[in-house]
Amino acid sequence: MRTDGRGRLPRWLKVAFTLWMLFWAPSVALRIGIQNYLWLCNLANFLLLVGLWVESRRLVSMAWMATALVGSLWALDAGVAWASGWHPIGGTEYMFDAGIPLSVRLLSLYHLVLPLVAGFGVVRLGFDRTALAWQTALTWAAILAAWWLTDPHRNVNWVEGPFGGAQTWLPDGLYVIALMLVWPLALYLPVHLATLSLMRRRA
Repeated sequence: MRTDGRGRLPRWLKVAFTLWMLFWAPSVALRIGIQNYLWLCNLANFLLLVGLWVESRRLVSMAWMATALVGSLWALDAGVAWASGWHPIGGTEYMFDAGIPLSVRLLSLYHLVLPLVAGFGVVRLGFDRTALAWQTALTWAAILAAWWLTDPHRNVNWVEGPFGGAQTWLPDGLYVIALMLVWPLALYLPVHLATLSLMRRRA
């Protein structure tokens, strides 16, 4: 694993993120269940924790890939819904569900911070061009694991249907295959290309 760039990340950031993870990971396990660790954004938390400490360009870039666009869309949907009650994209309806304890909903606010931390790590360590392939492989594994191992009502990684709903237009297996293709193409490839462009301009 490439760790070029060691010493470029401040220790306070590593400690602060570790303290967050020491709070977040047990809270998710106790309040929601360990099945939720398979959400790709949740996996990015663990990738980033290790990536910050070992200063791995690859792991930090994978976390950036997983959260940059997803986190931005999550923030947009939740922000507009908070201001107007309308969800322009969907997927954050649970944040406004009074039937879900507030303490559980607040655990999702990391979506606002994770892209900033991962982005800072990429700026300091550089961007690993192979992160797209590695994150795609992780995504495929996480989608299959969610399909086989999690309760369908949780709809982890949207294996039952997009935006929290159930899909009925494709056979289940074909839908999962389509999901495995669409996820990296729609959510990771744009981040990959945009980051490479920004890095070239910065250089």
